[in-house]
Amino acid sequence: MLRAAALALLALLAFAGPAEAEHDDDHAPVPGRVVSINLCTDQLAMMLAAPGQLVSVSHLASDPLASSMPEEAAAYTANRGGAEQVFLMKPGLVLAGTYTARASVDLLRQLGIRVEQVAPVTSLEGVSAQIREVAGYLGREAAGEALVTEFEAGLAALATGLPLRPAALYYPNGYTTGKGTLSDDVLAHTGFANIGAVAGVSGGGVLPMELLVMASPDLIVTSKPYPGASRSEEILDHPALALLQAEAGVVAFSDADWICGTPHILRAVAEMRAARLGLDDTKAGTDAGERAE
Repeated sequence: MLRAAALALLALLAFAGPAEAEHDDDHAPVPGRVVSINLCTDQLAMMLAAPGQLVSVSHLASDPLASSMPEEAAAYTANRGGAEQVFLMKPGLVLAGTYTARASVDLLRQLGIRVEQVAPVTSLEGVSAQIREVAGYLGREAAGEALVTEFEAGLAALATGLPLRPAALYYPNGYTTGKGTLSDDVLAHTGFANIGAVAGVSGGGVLPMELLVMASPDLIVTSKPYPGASRSEEILDHPALALLQAEAGVVAFSDADWICGTPHILRAVAEMRAARLGLDDTKAGTDAGERAE
C-alpha cells in the first residue's frame, strides 16, 4: 500500500511541488506554507508562525478536549496527517511528532518534502527548549525568544517552595504517569509528590487501586469523562476511589493544557499551585478549630 501511494504521489510531481522557501542574505531559508500534523506542533506553530506562514494544522487542534487552542485552529485548514493530503498543500515544511503518522513522514521525505519531527516534552524545562526548536524550524527565532521569556517568568512566579504533599494522577483503566513525564514535573513544581513516581512508574503505566488507596493522597488529579459510555472509565466510579476522593477533599481535572509542552501548561501549573496552597489553608483552619475546642 505504501509503495502504491508513493507511485501515485510521484505522478503528481510534474504538476505540483513543494513551496519555495524565502531567502535573505543574512539568515537561513524561511519556510513558506508550513503544515503541522501533530497536536503539539500545531499549537506551537500557531503561536510562533508569521502571518500567512502556517497553512494547515491537524484536526485534533480543533478538539477542545485535546487542544488548548480550538478557536485559533478554526482559522486554518484541518488535515488528518495523510501524505497525499499534505503533499497537495505544497508545503515548504511539515512539522510532525516522533510517534505519529510515521508512514506519512517517511513518504513525504521520499517525495522531497522537508519534515521536522518534534519529540514530546517531558519536563517544564523542556518547554523552553521546544519553543526554541520549533521557532528555529520556522525561522522565527526572535518570536521564540520572546515567548520563552514570557513562559519562564510565568513559571518562576508559580513556584511554591512548599514541602511535598502526596498526589495521584489517576485515569481510565487505572492509568497514571510517573517519573520522566511533564505531569510529574508539574506536580513537583507546585509542592506535590507524585504517587505514581514513588510507586516506581516510569513514563506511563497502571497504578493498582490498592496502592492508590494505601497511599492516601491529599490530591487526586483525574480526567473528565468523555461523552457516552466507556468501560475504561468505570474504574473512576469505583466506591473505594469515591471514598478516597471524599477524604482527600481536593480533586482536580487535567485537561488539554496538560497534554503538550507549550506555554499553556502554565494554566495547569497555576491550578496545581492553588490546590497546594489550599491544602495548607485547610490544615491551618482545622488546627485553629481544634485549639479553640
